[in-house]
Amino acid sequence: MSETPIHEDLIARPLKLAGLASYREHSIVSREIVKKATGTVTVFAFDAGEGLSEHTAPFDALVYALEGQGEIMISKVWHTVKEGEMIVMPANHPHAVNADKRFKMLLVLVK
Repeated sequence: MSETPIHEDLIARPLKLAGLASYREHSIVSREIVKKATGTVTVFAFDAGEGLSEHTAPFDALVYALEGQGEIMISKVWHTVKEGEMIVMPANHPHAVNADKRFKMLLVLVK
């Protein structure tokens, strides 16, 4: 696995995270920014009504809301995460994401 970011155009320059993934009607768009053996950093843009179904991951993850607000379920409990807020999803706990309105988030997965 490469130890450098996937997209060389992202290196060593200021960027607006929310601008790295654009909304697409009836879709979820993701852009992986960093992919290393120790974890990943990905920006997601959810169109209204889209989401990720319940699943588990063997690693801790942090979600930071970049735009709008999303509903994050962790271990059967739903949490509203608004722009500028974050939530930690512990490893091996079932979680899901739902966007009633358009929502962008940064996902940091730590292996």
